[in-house]
Amino acid sequence: MKYWYKILSVLLILYTIFWGLLGPVPRLDILNETIRNVYYHVPIWFAMLFQMSVSIWFAIKYLLSNNPDDDMKSFNAAKVGFFFSVPGILTGCLWAKYTWGTYWTFQDPKLNGVAIGILIYLAYFILRNSIIDELKKARISSVYNVFAYVMLIVFIMILPRLTDSLHPGNGGNPAFAKYDLDSNMRLVFYPAVIGWVMLSWWILEINNRFSKLKSKQND
Repeated sequence: MKYWYKILSVLLILYTIFWGLLGPVPRLDILNETIRNVYYHVPIWFAMLFQMSVSIWFAIKYLLSNNPDDDMKSFNAAKVGFFFSVPGILTGCLWAKYTWGTYWTFQDPKLNGVAIGILIYLAYFILRNSIIDELKKARISSVYNVFAYVMLIVFIMILPRLTDSLHPGNGGNPAFAKYDLDSNMRLVFYPAVIGWVMLSWWILEINNRFSKLKSKQND
């Protein structure tokens, strides 16, 4: 069954949506019931980072092989990753409103890093669309993709850990797993991560097939 992971991704996401809303969670100050958002906000970011990692993998493969298929897969993975960044930001803003009292604060380095990282990838898409020659487009955008990925990791995973941050697991704040991701939550959180990552791979495969069909039509 080559479609097993698609079925599994749907089942896992449905499971985490419903059990994430109905299952027991720790009663914590400030967070209260909003801690349930960890089942959605964090796994969606995992899916985004997974796709950006796939994108840089194929970008490097293209630089080594000059195979147009690698460039196509790299571009599509970046698109899917960018797509997942939107609900990632929206669920984060909603969570911030109910815990920090505002949808966005420029005092948090991780929020600023996310914004900068997404803008860097937005520039990647603008760069690709501005180059007409296909070979130049593929090579230049692949090089830029490597730069974009490195900067994304720096801004959302490294810098927030070196400075004060409101996010758990960054700066002076302990990670969720250290104080509130109990055994009940793990039964929902880890399946959610697997489900969203699998869904992102499914969407990537659809994009790749569509790109190949479009390429054959143009030929």
